[in-house]
Amino acid sequence: MTLRTRAVSKTFGGLVAVDRVTIDVPEGAIASIIGPNGAGKTTLFDLLTGVQRPSSGAVEFRGCDTTRARPDQLVAAGMARTFQNLKLFAALTAVENVLVGRHARLRATLLGSIVRPPWVGREERAGHARSRELLDYVGVPSGQAERPVDGLSYGDKRRVEIARALASEPRLLLLDEPTAGMNPSESQAMTDLIRDMRDELGLTIVLIEHDMRVVMGVSDQVTVLDHGVKIAEGTPEQVRADPSVIEAYLGFGLDDGAPEPAGGR
Repeated sequence: MTLRTRAVSKTFGGLVAVDRVTIDVPEGAIASIIGPNGAGKTTLFDLLTGVQRPSSGAVEFRGCDTTRARPDQLVAAGMARTFQNLKLFAALTAVENVLVGRHARLRATLLGSIVRPPWVGREERAGHARSRELLDYVGVPSGQAERPVDGLSYGDKRRVEIARALASEPRLLLLDEPTAGMNPSESQAMTDLIRDMRDELGLTIVLIEHDMRVVMGVSDQVTVLDHGVKIAEGTPEQVRADPSVIEAYLGFGLDDGAPEPAGGR
């Protein structure tokens, strides 16, 4: 298994945000985590990626216990993540933002950056070229690569963030609502990209997604949370027909892409 949780929980005072959730994600799978607003999806992502530590339970990544690992340690081990709310450096160009993601794989130290032996310059040029390749791979137009990301469209910003995650050379990629704010054609392009990243780059992918057309069209397995509890798991077909899932969505269709019921996250 690439990723495992064992009865992982997170409490904030008297609030149980994630309640003894166990998930297994096989290598090479595309796994989706869905549920109504306030179900604990993003909190679970934070526990997986070291942003927060579980109150109880355990997390394993590629056979190693990473329950107490820091985010930088997880990146070095091969885990990368995007966020629901974009976390790009607005004043930097698209290429420069992607170069930030390369930092975990660079050999240059502070001393090397000051002294600048020839190999440092070669490494920087190779990193710049790779960043442009990744931007092209995720679909950012070449003419946008050297523009500050603040001037890019929302869809292109999403793609820049994915390219930055790919720059760290992950084995596991976690995507938090990658199609949020996109129109149907952009969502379809993102769905195709997610599938390509798994098939062409050999990634295991876990995503939180509200668009059920995306979830049902791309996932190998779907896990459903409600009020922090895992209420269902299985193939898209199994989850779509599960009565507990239908009840949790309060009548919202799982095939129509309807927004999640209002409430806290």
